[in-house]
Amino acid sequence: MKKQFLEAGRIVGTHGVRGELRVEPWCDSAEFLHRLKRLYFDGGRTDAGLVSSRVHKSMLLVRLAGVDTATKGDLYRGKTLYLDRDDVRLPENRYFIEDLLGLSVVDDATGQVYGEIAEVFETGANSVYRIRNGENEYFFPAVDPMIAATDIEGGVLRVRPIPGIFGGAEDVK
Repeated sequence: MKKQFLEAGRIVGTHGVRGELRVEPWCDSAEFLHRLKRLYFDGGRTDAGLVSSRVHKSMLLVRLAGVDTATKGDLYRGKTLYLDRDDVRLPENRYFIEDLLGLSVVDDATGQVYGEIAEVFETGANSVYRIRNGENEYFFPAVDPMIAATDIEGGVLRVRPIPGIFGGAEDVK
């Protein structure tokens, strides 16, 4: 089941003396978070009271209701901010990482199951899926020519692997 509220970033400190908070984004960019009108604490149970936000370098600077000094802002250091998935419209073929984790990875041509997505990380050029199958682990580049279909609701990622990516030399023809 999809989580309604997703981790958006962590407050890492204050900016200036008026209580503005520095947020390390855990999504594509600070610009992505800047477009949101609301953020939450406590897994989505508490509205954070977002007053304003702006992008500064790779961070998001936020003002929260009632936080008007650096001393008050320091009380929020280390807290995780959440976003409501209903407040976000993702482009086609873009997904929340949270929704990709645990998907079964299946060969589109043969139906062979290679494992489940255990982690997604960025390399700069593209995302890479760490796929785990028991003790075996594979790294799969998430590039369009190698992804046949992503079915979040069905729990399946259908792939078109290049020879050898899921095994040793015996798989290479």
